[in-house]
Amino acid sequence: MTHATLRSEFETLIDPYAPVGQLGTGFTFTEGPVWHPADHYLLFSDMPADVRRRWDATRGVVEVKRPSNKCNGMTYDADLNLIVCEHATSSLIRECTDGRRDVLASHFEKQELNSPNDVCVHSSGAIYFSDPWYGRMPVFGVERPRQLGFQGVYRVPPGGGAPQLLVDRSLFDQPNGLCFSPDEKRLYVNDTVQALIRVFDVAADGSLSDARTFANGIRSELEPGLPDGMKCDQHGNIWVTAPGGVWVYAMNGDLLGKVRVPEMVANLSWGGADFRTLFMTATHSVYTVTTKVGPRNEPYMTARGGAAATASSAPAPLLRAEALQLDPKRCALIIQDLQNDVIMEGGAFADSGAPAHARAQRVVDNVRRLAEAARARGVVVIHVWFIVEPGAPGLTLNAPLFEGLVDSKAMVRGSWGAAPVAGLEPRPGDFIVEKMRMSAWEGSRLETILKATGRDMLIDTGAWTNMSIEHTARTGADKGYFMIVPEDCCSTMNAEWHNASINFAMQNVAIVTNADAVIKAMG
Repeated sequence: MTHATLRSEFETLIDPYAPVGQLGTGFTFTEGPVWHPADHYLLFSDMPADVRRRWDATRGVVEVKRPSNKCNGMTYDADLNLIVCEHATSSLIRECTDGRRDVLASHFEKQELNSPNDVCVHSSGAIYFSDPWYGRMPVFGVERPRQLGFQGVYRVPPGGGAPQLLVDRSLFDQPNGLCFSPDEKRLYVNDTVQALIRVFDVAADGSLSDARTFANGIRSELEPGLPDGMKCDQHGNIWVTAPGGVWVYAMNGDLLGKVRVPEMVANLSWGGADFRTLFMTATHSVYTVTTKVGPRNEPYMTARGGAAATASSAPAPLLRAEALQLDPKRCALIIQDLQNDVIMEGGAFADSGAPAHARAQRVVDNVRRLAEAARARGVVVIHVWFIVEPGAPGLTLNAPLFEGLVDSKAMVRGSWGAAPVAGLEPRPGDFIVEKMRMSAWEGSRLETILKATGRDMLIDTGAWTNMSIEHTARTGADKGYFMIVPEDCCSTMNAEWHNASINFAMQNVAIVTNADAVIKAMG
């Protein structure tokens, strides 16, 4: 079966001739696929049969729960507790790793929810879910009257609490699949009846705004299939079930291509050892296809053995630089202060000698090469920028460095000087962290991102070696992170200061190596 390429970008995501394999068949109606990242198995539901099943490469398909309360969409939280949408109970529940069952949401304004259908987890721990009324219909649920007069999209706050309605009550007919963009600034929600996808802006408090149509007309009179399950890949493309299989949309809404599947697809999820296998639950069967791209980094994907990986609980890497081995799923690459004012001619600090040393180190080329290799292996890339508002309000002048920054009017938001140097601009899926101190940790959201993504091995690059890089490495070591400093990915005002930091101070807090060794160590 040949997949349909509508734009050339589609073939960077999947081989147009990639074979579609069948894991199992003979089911009633399959849904809710989710991959366990530590134990390497797929869970999926069969709603009409009221069964939950799992598949792994050793045992194949086995039954794990009957009755299953006609469960539909499933995912994990960062601690690998299973989050389940139950049609029969009209509830969103959590099955904990210790066997406990918690009801996360069952009512809104004292009325029963319709039937939670699909679910996704934000890095903050908040849980978002859709609530159409399919679970009150025959076959797909338990037929019974509805108590709510609308179909909504909800958020359960981090730590729990009453579900919060996020959308206008009249906006959706049957809200279904939902997913975040890689940076979590947007939430996509599709509507099966309206055959479209809407996108919302996500505010800092988790609320949604600016509802707009992302894609519509996702229907066909020739092939079965409608918008149902939906996932976002690492580059921000949207993969949604649709007529004939799965349709793939670019971030700008362009339809890139179609993955052809023999049966009508209801949902999909990436998994496998490298998260490059797309599992598709399709009516009576479960299918797989290999992709060239992986998923948006969900909070559960780097969790290990029942809890998110942390610096204190994860096994240590080899520490000797000459035998360095890195697990990409535990790594984050920090690109720090590589902004025009810091290392470019014409920047605020050009007279310091920083541009000449950056050129001598080939720091921009080396960091760019390392970042490309890191992204290809699933390493999180975090850009850390020093940003001040015009006039530098809130910046304490307690050190000559900060005084000089204010006097030079450097790193001002929106200015050329504050922008990243050419070639090191953020890519879709990267994170951006802003700071107003030397260390990347102080007053920033760096550690929040690291904990949410389960990263405890930090590759620290940027400027300046003896200031920002050294401060960040020292604090990271104190916090229990494994710090790796590729010295040819760092620069400062001159070689003498760089060498003093690399050869002495940094040796006690980090693995000091180079870009080629790091790339090799990532496999």
